[in-house]
Amino acid sequence: MTTINNINSKSRALSAEEINAFGAELDALRKETMASLGKKEADYIYGVRNFVRYSEIAGRSSLMLGWLPPFWLAGTALLGVSKIVENMELGHNVMHGQYDWMNDASLRGNDYEWDTVCTADNWRHTHNYMHHTYTNVRGMDHDIGYGLLRLFPEQKWEPRFLANPIAAAILATTFEWTLALQSLELEKLLSKEKTFAQVREEFVPIFAKMRKQFAKDYVFFPLIAGPMFLPVITGNFTANLIRNFWTFSIIFCGHFTEDAETFSKDVLVDETRGQWYLRQLRGSSNLSGGKLLHYMSGNLSHQIEHHMFPDVPGMRYAEMSIKVQEICARYGQHYNTGSFPKQFSTVVKRIFKYSLPFSAKVEAVTESVVAKAAEIVPMAKARRQSLISRIAA
Repeated sequence: MTTINNINSKSRALSAEEINAFGAELDALRKETMASLGKKEADYIYGVRNFVRYSEIAGRSSLMLGWLPPFWLAGTALLGVSKIVENMELGHNVMHGQYDWMNDASLRGNDYEWDTVCTADNWRHTHNYMHHTYTNVRGMDHDIGYGLLRLFPEQKWEPRFLANPIAAAILATTFEWTLALQSLELEKLLSKEKTFAQVREEFVPIFAKMRKQFAKDYVFFPLIAGPMFLPVITGNFTANLIRNFWTFSIIFCGHFTEDAETFSKDVLVDETRGQWYLRQLRGSSNLSGGKLLHYMSGNLSHQIEHHMFPDVPGMRYAEMSIKVQEICARYGQHYNTGSFPKQFSTVVKRIFKYSLPFSAKVEAVTESVVAKAAEIVPMAKARRQSLISRIAA
């Protein structure tokens, strides 16, 4: 059983017995929650789906009168919100199988297709399988930097990372398109781990979904708007931008905040259920806030609970988080949470900091020097005060 203890972790090192007990308590919480699912959860997800449908209809209808600024603003905002909720609270959660227990074919995780450029099948592989199985394991979890960014000192620095801030801005702006291309792992072309022929073959279903989404927002609806095509096409474009910036921000706050940890592949060797829970906890970050934040983030504001219990309906995470925090406190495990501004500011700090060739070793030495300085300064002040007192006497 390989340890997952990091030198800079804020969590206490646990014995094998404690790790097993920690995992057993979380398993029990999951079992208890799943046993209580019923009408409340079903009504909730149907309500979410209705909100997505009606807000899209209202948004697109308003944009048909978009030559009037209030209608353009309202239509764009409604459509942007509809896209966010469909992707995050409906599509993402449904595709995790959170509502498979309802036996409703329209909400079956393996069959649901969402309203974004990324194909559902690719998402189920890159996200549900690769990301959730190998969360924050370097060299396995492609979400660490998405092949574009350096966000942790353990990632080998390359000159291209000097453009980290620019690359991050482009990634945020084009987020749905980047996620669509993620499964191609285009950086492997540079290392010759993949050929152009392989990429072309894998791109076929991706291009089909891209073409469909592009046609809907930038051809079909602008065309049926007739003379109103310009406000419609600009409204659709802006709504997609709103969705991209928001999802980028929420997702990056989930795993790249100041206290988020990454792990070497060694942790996967004979990893127990308890160790898996610990890795999900230490590699994830929550956002504190109200019901609106939780709803608009698809309950990914409870990223820790989502990674521990990905197939539990997201609407239950707030309730479960109380028990999870209590368990973590008893076992001396850091529960990484904070306000959205606080957490996102640490993400931005990472983006800028690791554009430069800081390494894990350099960071360790720097932190050691700072720690020693923190010890020396009070001692020096105490000695000076003692000397002054003696002179005065």
